[in-house]
Amino acid sequence: MNEADSEEMLLHLFGFGYQKTSVLNEADLVLINTCTIRDHAEHRALSYLGRLAKWKAEKQGRKIIFAGCAAERLGKLVQKRFPQADIICGAKSLDKFPEILEKSSLFKPIKTANTPKEASKKVTGQVSIMRGCSCKCAYCIVPYVRGEASSISPEIVLENCRQKAKTHPEIMLLGQTVNAYNYKGFTFAKLLEEVCKIPEVKRVRFLSPHPVFIKDDFYKVVQDNKKIARHLHLPLQSGSTKVLKDMKRLYTAEEYFEIIKNLKQLDFLISTDIIVGYPTETEEDFKQTLELVKKCNFSFAYCFKFSPREGTPAAELKEIPQKIVENRLNILLNEIRECSALAYKSRIGQKEEILFETKNSGRTSGNLWYRTNTLEKVGTIKEILIKDSNGKILK
Repeated sequence: MNEADSEEMLLHLFGFGYQKTSVLNEADLVLINTCTIRDHAEHRALSYLGRLAKWKAEKQGRKIIFAGCAAERLGKLVQKRFPQADIICGAKSLDKFPEILEKSSLFKPIKTANTPKEASKKVTGQVSIMRGCSCKCAYCIVPYVRGEASSISPEIVLENCRQKAKTHPEIMLLGQTVNAYNYKGFTFAKLLEEVCKIPEVKRVRFLSPHPVFIKDDFYKVVQDNKKIARHLHLPLQSGSTKVLKDMKRLYTAEEYFEIIKNLKQLDFLISTDIIVGYPTETEEDFKQTLELVKKCNFSFAYCFKFSPREGTPAAELKEIPQKIVENRLNILLNEIRECSALAYKSRIGQKEEILFETKNSGRTSGNLWYRTNTLEKVGTIKEILIKDSNGKILK
């Protein structure tokens, strides 16, 4: 989501004559698009903003924009502590970013906008289909900084997909709970179906779905459309039904596993997110998580230690000692590494459709990486027999 938001803000800045640079001292403006889902990310953003005071003072006319979720949550504090920030644009105001730039009187539009030089080199075009989240999990700050879920009209989404597909063979649909999309009865399954009808679109992915919104119409659309990638990043968070209830995740461990079984029947590979050391997690709860991880055989997982976020119900709970949490995390990571290696090796002897993202590497529909010694055109899809794997890449 943040990457897509950054791209959108950059496009507006190009309209004011700016071009992207990776060299700080060449820049006249720094855009900091922040994340607040974990405490560490928020502190890093504020620390970077603090260091930029010296950079700004070294040359007249330099500007700083502080945007995103941390800007939404800490706007007043940032305004007070970091006067070097010229514009503070919270996540709820990103749709008004162009107007904020114009009203600031710091920017003057130009007639011809530059386009990002690297945009056409990317295989995947990202398209936001909704904003916010209405689930309000006990540990999550997102609904407070991004607001309630709001779906973007299908006409706008499909037009954005058509434009992206001109230079990006793969489309990634984005939303905090992307499969909760519903615009006046126009469902996520229907949207997927319509995106697949765009001739230039060769593959469709989406991020991040919520288990509770996976319905029968989704399975039907997937069956009928081979363009839909056979990979789903489906956050689990815990394998204990008790902990899931405490987290307010709205599903049980048993219900989650039923979804996994249905997806695997359609040849899906599944990756996930898992929180370790949630305050109410016992050793038995963690054991249940390990057991479910083995049953699901995830291709990959992002595993995090619980990070209390101020303003959420979970932040009021007593934390588990860090030594215990770190030990559990290491055990889980080892299990995930084994599962990932099995996922890769299970594809040996099978034909896979590879979408090349570089001249010699690309990803399968199931989101596994493939590498070859031959050179291929970036953006092409080839069916290739997988001959070997070291557990980390297909060959």
